[in-house]
Amino acid sequence: MKKFLELISEEMGKAFEAAGFQAELGKVTVSNRPDLCEYQCNGAMAGAKMYHKAPLMIANDVAEKLQGNTVFSEVSAVAPGFLNLKVAVAFVKEYLREMREDAKFGLEMPEKPQMIMVDYGGPNIAKPLHVGHLRSAIIGESIKRICRFAGHEVLGDIHLGDWGLQMGLIATELKKRHPELPYFDESYQGEYPKEAPFTISELEEIYPTASAKSKEDADYKAEAMEATYQLQTGVPGMRALWEHIIDVSVTDLKKNYANLRVEFDLWKGESDVQDIIPDMVEKMKEEGFAHESDGALVVDVKEETDTKEIPPCMILKSDGAALYNTTDLATIVDRMEKYQPDKLIYMTDKRQDLYFEQVFRCARKTGLVKPETELIHIGFGTMNGKDGKPFKTREGGAMRLENLIREINEEMYRKITQNRSMGEEEAAEISKVVALSAVKYGDLSNQASKDYIFDIDRFTSFEGDTGPYILYTIVRIKSILSKFKEQNASTGSGAKDVEGISLREAKSESEKNLMLEITKFNATIEAAYEEVAPHKICAYIYDLANAFNHFYHETKILAEEDRDRQSGWIALLMLTKDVLETCIDLLGFSAPERM
Repeated sequence: MKKFLELISEEMGKAFEAAGFQAELGKVTVSNRPDLCEYQCNGAMAGAKMYHKAPLMIANDVAEKLQGNTVFSEVSAVAPGFLNLKVAVAFVKEYLREMREDAKFGLEMPEKPQMIMVDYGGPNIAKPLHVGHLRSAIIGESIKRICRFAGHEVLGDIHLGDWGLQMGLIATELKKRHPELPYFDESYQGEYPKEAPFTISELEEIYPTASAKSKEDADYKAEAMEATYQLQTGVPGMRALWEHIIDVSVTDLKKNYANLRVEFDLWKGESDVQDIIPDMVEKMKEEGFAHESDGALVVDVKEETDTKEIPPCMILKSDGAALYNTTDLATIVDRMEKYQPDKLIYMTDKRQDLYFEQVFRCARKTGLVKPETELIHIGFGTMNGKDGKPFKTREGGAMRLENLIREINEEMYRKITQNRSMGEEEAAEISKVVALSAVKYGDLSNQASKDYIFDIDRFTSFEGDTGPYILYTIVRIKSILSKFKEQNASTGSGAKDVEGISLREAKSESEKNLMLEITKFNATIEAAYEEVAPHKICAYIYDLANAFNHFYHETKILAEEDRDRQSGWIALLMLTKDVLETCIDLLGFSAPERM
């Protein structure tokens, strides 16, 4: 199904052609003066130079060809050569009818769906999630959902940090506390315990303790490095202990990500590609891409057209150790071999822009990806407190993600129970749903690359550009539809009549404006997909919610006695609700039945 603006631009193009001008001049845009018209076309201005004719004369010629046209109800040429347009209500109604019948409201599916991988999450094993993990999870989840809705095959990978020094640090500290454990007995031949010798709470205390000790005690750090080496060379006790660390951490991570409605298809980590690294490095050497520089192995990625310095991509350190670069490149090899993705999208802090530029250039130069494979880094800005500095606890540390979510849930619970009477259990459940909308919409409504202020008071407000406002609008529509069904049931009309109702032509300006906002759905989703920009969906549903609420306040829907007109309104509400709920699902949250 073509986008609404495409259709009316085509109609305008036909008029330009009929008047003796190029059809390409008929491009229509949404009016920047809604008080004068709904849409506008500036093609006559561009045509003036091409045809050496006054733009107003061209506009008049085109307007004349549109007299009696079924797409436009009003066309006027105004100085110095603009075409002001209003669309016919019958045309709008018919477009919405087609949208309503389409499974994805008119969004065209790709002829050749792509295989896309989204790399987001990126937590380190044995460390609790903190607010720094919030943006990658929220934005990455939305991008994954948008890509899927746009008709592509998508895999989301958490990409765990599970192979570095932190593993050796944990093993070392655990050995100090419990030297009797079989993992540390080199002569042990039996089976290792199935239960981990620690809980997630203990694990999260062990790591920072060990990390602090290693910074003050050189011998302690040497022990940790030796334990890391043993793990990476396959010493059975270290591997068994490592598996416990992974199991306990991943179980906790899944619980925390589930609270955010974030799901990963793949739970892979750096450990999964360690066996790939030696062959990959050797190949880079053999093909002349990798060379030594100050003892380290590097690949030059600078290009002649660069206007800024791009350092070489380091593959191995001078002691032969691999780096994050090495692991990320090996992960690309693994993904290309197993999944053949057309596009790889990475979510990290924007301060890693240069790092990913180096990795992507290295991957291309060394032939790890096909020339047509897209490599995209979405660098996001910082989540700041009201002081404009990165969000922290009152004590100055990074706030744990579960604590932040709890604070928002509590604030939402307070607001929901303040002026509403409902059971404690129901209020708690609704609070969680609405609080998630507050967090996700608060983040996603900003362009990803920009920093933003995390303001709990503003994000949890039921007014303004917030998640709770969007949900309140959806719940208001649900309430009206529910009452309408009750009315039908009491008069014997039956629920089937509710489902079978059809859209009618708009009778008021607010009704037409609501319908016109709905027509923008497929163009919005297409733009959000192509530009990898969830904030476009937020802007769209805010405008749609505003249009609905304006219509609602002007229209006595349930009190309307004209059954034909009322049923048209109900059909419009159903479509509005479905579009809004589809959009919030793409953003990663849902609406309750009541608030």
